[in-house]
Amino acid sequence: MATSTIEWTELTWNPVTGCSKISPGCKFCYAETMTRRLKAMGVDKYKDGFKNVKTHPDTLNTPFTWRKPKVIFVNSMSDLFHPEVPTEFIKAVFAVMNQTPQHIYQVLTKRSERVRELSGQLNWTQNIWMGVSVENEEFSFRIDDLSLTSAAVKFLSIEPLIGEVKTLNLKHINWVIVGGESGHKARPVEKKWIDYVKDKCLESNVPFFFKQWGKPKFNVNQLDPTILPDHPKHAKGGCQLDGKIYREMPVSLAV
Repeated sequence: MATSTIEWTELTWNPVTGCSKISPGCKFCYAETMTRRLKAMGVDKYKDGFKNVKTHPDTLNTPFTWRKPKVIFVNSMSDLFHPEVPTEFIKAVFAVMNQTPQHIYQVLTKRSERVRELSGQLNWTQNIWMGVSVENEEFSFRIDDLSLTSAAVKFLSIEPLIGEVKTLNLKHINWVIVGGESGHKARPVEKKWIDYVKDKCLESNVPFFFKQWGKPKFNVNQLDPTILPDHPKHAKGGCQLDGKIYREMPVSLAV
């Protein structure tokens, strides 16, 4: 468990480590960079590197130790639905989430086909939020896969937004997060791409969360105060859109 700096969650819980790249949004994967760093620091959990997908059964009891309700991003350093993660282990992770209803769990994947295929075998309690990453139009099919699952709360992480997403069926979606890419080689985000998603959310009455521009130079408003590191709502590159901060959630949470 680790306290998270991600604006839409509180903690991270990683019962799986390691992953592999399957689409353009993976190009500058932060988890890969972080894994290298943790391995160099001698952290045993990451000793096998990023390309080796490993399950960590010893971490399954961790959520039971948190006395107060938490909002938890599951597998920030991997993908629970990676093909190398056994179905039985996925079910074991779900069992922990089922047995700790005081917590909210946010699960995010790029393997939407596997979520759809396994949906009927999983116990989707109300505290499990299931999301898919959609970085551009080519991968909008993940939205349809997610819509076919039995998750109580379904969300989209349109981050890093590296191209327009026009096929945006929000009929069964409860929350949308948008963010530009950050990092040294980050690809630029365009305001019209962000505005399109925001407007679709408004039309569909879906909560919209704009996480960041990614880099200050991508921000169309160079006077955006949230660019400054000491701003209480600071995000990478700033997070205002037309002078407003959008941090809506699917339910009322103190995050």
